[in-house]
Amino acid sequence: MPLTPHIETHFTASAIVRDVVIGMADGLTVPFALAAGLSGAVAQAGIVVTAGLAEIAAGSIAMGLGGYLAAKSDAEHYAAEKRREEEEVREVPREEMKEVADVFRHYGIAEEHIHPVVEALSQKPKEWVDFMMRFELGLEKPNPSRARISAAVIAGAYIAGGLIPLAPYMLVARASTALIISVCVTLVALAVFGLVKGRYTGARPLRSAMQTTITGGLAALAAFVIARAIT
Repeated sequence: MPLTPHIETHFTASAIVRDVVIGMADGLTVPFALAAGLSGAVAQAGIVVTAGLAEIAAGSIAMGLGGYLAAKSDAEHYAAEKRREEEEVREVPREEMKEVADVFRHYGIAEEHIHPVVEALSQKPKEWVDFMMRFELGLEKPNPSRARISAAVIAGAYIAGGLIPLAPYMLVARASTALIISVCVTLVALAVFGLVKGRYTGARPLRSAMQTTITGGLAALAAFVIARAIT
């Protein structure tokens, strides 16, 4: 009887999802708060749209730059730690071998099996360093293009998120009316965003939707109160 091949379907795009969450969450709350705050000071929605678009442009650039610098810092940290491990493998190999043995002991490997594995690994310096990076320091080799991808994803998600609460002001001339619609649209967008996020991350979709709506709604409310107080 033929056996069905076992295929594992692990989610491997967690970094991209994180960037989308960062960009979308800020995009849904900050432009909403700015537009809502201005709607109490001006009657024409066109003024709100102009200010909102300017904020989205500036915010997406700032958020994208932040994502780029964060990813570059992670890559530089990995490179520095790898150089240090390479030096230690060359200069104090016995100490490094003890550290490898400690890693295996942590996983409950019997002592009689540890020594031959450590000896075999010590004969391959590159693999030895890779092992130490992953299992001693808990660092994964970063994608060389991670910084550019992170910047683009965060900036794009911010723009997409920012246009949602701003769209009613583009379609309705009266700012006060557009505000009511914007509140409803933003809450729905937060719920849908949380639902999709939950499906991709493995969390329960409905719980994720509720959590995102409540958290994002409170953040937007706080930002709105501050913006209204300033204006």
